Amino acid sequence: MARKKRRTHVKVDETTANNPNAQKIPKSFVFKSGHVGKSVEALVRDVRRVMEPHTAIRLKERKSNRLKDFVAIAGQFGITQFLIFTRTDNGTNFRLTRTPRGPTLCFKVLKYSLIRDVLASQINPLSFGSKFHTPPLLVLNNFDGEENHLKLMITMFQSMFPSINVNKIQLADARRVVLFNYNPDTKIIDFRHYSIGVKPIGITKSVRKIITSNVPDLHEYRDISEFVLRDGHISESEAESGVEATVTLAQDFVGKINKKSDQRAIKLIEIGPRMELQLVKIQSGLCDGEVLFHEFNKKTPAEIKSMERERQKKKQEAALRRKEQEKNVERKKAEREAHRLATSGRAISESKDEEIEDDDEDSKDEDNYNEDEDEDEDEEDDDDDDDDDEKDEEQHEQQQSSADEMDLDPKYLEN
Repeated sequence: MARKKRRTHVKVDETTANNPNAQKIPKSFVFKSGHVGKSVEALVRDVRRVMEPHTAIRLKERKSNRLKDFVAIAGQFGITQFLIFTRTDNGTNFRLTRTPRGPTLCFKVLKYSLIRDVLASQINPLSFGSKFHTPPLLVLNNFDGEENHLKLMITMFQSMFPSINVNKIQLADARRVVLFNYNPDTKIIDFRHYSIGVKPIGITKSVRKIITSNVPDLHEYRDISEFVLRDGHISESEAESGVEATVTLAQDFVGKINKKSDQRAIKLIEIGPRMELQLVKIQSGLCDGEVLFHEFNKKTPAEIKSMERERQKKKQEAALRRKEQEKNVERKKAEREAHRLATSGRAISESKDEEIEDDDEDSKDEDNYNEDEDEDEDEEDDDDDDDDDEKDEEQHEQQQSSADEMDLDPKYLEN
């Protein structure tokens, strides 16, 4: 059987990627800072699942990484939020900050439960793999106060997820819900994460199982009527189907039986994680800056003014140090340039002297070479003369021998 190729890359929406005026999608980094332990590390992974798909799900932190390292790369990836988890001797802390200039909300995590803990408490836990392909819907409950810190919390929570256009949203994209519930008496925020499901109304669980599944399990029954008509199979939670819990589907929803204009009841299934958060303070910058709100430390107007003066003084000193550093950098650049010019001029003069010496040596070598060639030529001429004399002697001897053989006078053989 031939192997079927599965594409793993995510398709990019070119209409938004090439449009500079398109709405900016919030993206986030969820990471830990310092040593937090395995339980908080698991919580970080679970919160990344909540923030999918617009988060770095496989982000790897190192012990040597600092906040400035994440800030340096945030702009390249369009990151708008940091969700930072830390742990101290007093407990677990959670910071929600907006890049690159803040503000920062600092929470104390009073309690938390992981996804595996929530699923372990359910009788029939479901698989939620495909539900993380789209961002969740955001629900804020009881944030009705007029305090400035509540308004800022609302704005920060809303900026974590993409905004919704009711006229253009696809019903099949609404798969999850993130709930922030504020208790004004205890000032505690409950964080919950749910999966959205729908179920047919007006039918029993047995009939719904036949409709939704391919083949129900009938090994304990002699006939299908026993499976459909069995008593006591409807729980109290399943029997609750009032007018407020019933909706008419405006579009086709996920599932083969959830078609447009059908009556369905909404069902929320908790995925996890859970958290109980308490706002401790709000800072104006990225994990630093002026403290805009503090739950426990209250400042008088005089203390606030003195702190503001100290802050302004530190800013001025930092600006002076920065100017002095810039001047030092420019001075060092000028010194390096002057040194380079001086050393380059000296090197040029030395190279010229070396070239002249090389030319003199070359000329001397040429003269010596020419003299050697002349001597070689004279020796070759002498050798040639000697060869000619030897040849003449050999020829004369040959003539003499031939004349003796023929009894002729050798003078008759000469031309």
